[in-house]
Amino acid sequence: MGKDSNSFVHIDSLEELVDTISDLLGCPVTVEDVNFRLLAYSSHEKVTDAGRIATIINRQVPEIIINGLWRDGVIQQLKNSDNPIRVSPIDEAGFGSRIAIAVRNGNDLLGHIWVIGSGHADEEWQTQLLKEAAEAVGIKLLQLRSRRKNEHEGYHRFFQQILSGEINTQERIKERALQVKVSLPPEFSVIVFESPEEISESMYRQIAYLANTSKSVQVIMSSNEGQRLIFLVNPDARKGTPNKNCSSFISSAISQMTEKLGASGFIGGCGCVYSNYRKIQTSYQEALTVIGIKRKLPEETKGIFHYPQLGFLRFIPAILEKNADEAYQNQALQKIGEYDQQGNSNLLKTLEIYLKHDNIKETASALHIHINTLNYRLKRIEEIGEIDLMDPMQKLILYFDLKTEKFLT
Repeated sequence: MGKDSNSFVHIDSLEELVDTISDLLGCPVTVEDVNFRLLAYSSHEKVTDAGRIATIINRQVPEIIINGLWRDGVIQQLKNSDNPIRVSPIDEAGFGSRIAIAVRNGNDLLGHIWVIGSGHADEEWQTQLLKEAAEAVGIKLLQLRSRRKNEHEGYHRFFQQILSGEINTQERIKERALQVKVSLPPEFSVIVFESPEEISESMYRQIAYLANTSKSVQVIMSSNEGQRLIFLVNPDARKGTPNKNCSSFISSAISQMTEKLGASGFIGGCGCVYSNYRKIQTSYQEALTVIGIKRKLPEETKGIFHYPQLGFLRFIPAILEKNADEAYQNQALQKIGEYDQQGNSNLLKTLEIYLKHDNIKETASALHIHINTLNYRLKRIEEIGEIDLMDPMQKLILYFDLKTEKFLT
């Protein structure tokens, strides 16, 4: 092809390989992993731009550039093509024109090679050089992945041990964190995302990237557990209140999963913020409680992500267990339900909406009925259920038992 790219095979380090590619092309080159973390960059500095400088300084492609690449369809092209592609400038990010090529191992995307400048990507020799470079870089990234896998196994085992309570003393947790090179923050919370289907490793890496670039929290550890993603985060209080930071992170992450990755149906929840590492398991269980309740009561918990926001709803699992032990049923609701079945009416739904709004006018509007019709229904509900809807305690019990029954359906 007119250039000696066979030397790629004999190059030992990724850094030397990138310099060789840069020398052959006469342009600066960077290599990033699939999450746009900088792995290596050439020392060739004839041409550069603000985007490259920011990437090198931060060891990570800036979010504004990644958003632009998503917007322009570049990331989608890289996922689906083995050939070099031309990348237009992203002016607002100081990102000039580039040629990019995906680095793969079979169908597994490992990373990308980026070449600054327009170059001559249509020339056969350069296209072939970039393909051979991508193959050589792929070998290096597989070796790097193998090393990191060994490190990750120890890290993942440690995360599982503290989530399960297997390691449950402050000193032991600190000791193991040092061994696996995890820097534990002064304060933390556990955040869990749950998907309606199993989360692939590729999807996990993309979501982990979104999490790692968040401005709301700092991700300390993460894990993919089938249909769940678990994050130990530092909800940095310098940027706002910890609780708001966690909720903001969850809301933003779910939006980005849907918009950027096409992953819909995620539910997110987080536990309380603690400073004692023994409470990691507690925060994790609290996050799972949030998700379990949000799954059963989506409307009531639409804006709830943080465990304390659940209020009395957080007691539902414990009450369900006690109700089962005592074979308890709310007799008023049982009578009204039986009446609905016999007369094909909908008094239970009317009661639920009324208890939610606790206001005649708002309830009638929500049900799209006249106030007189609502008043008649409420009178029948009181008669059939033998209840007094003027009694706040009775209304509270009815509302709570209605929500509890939803967990049994």
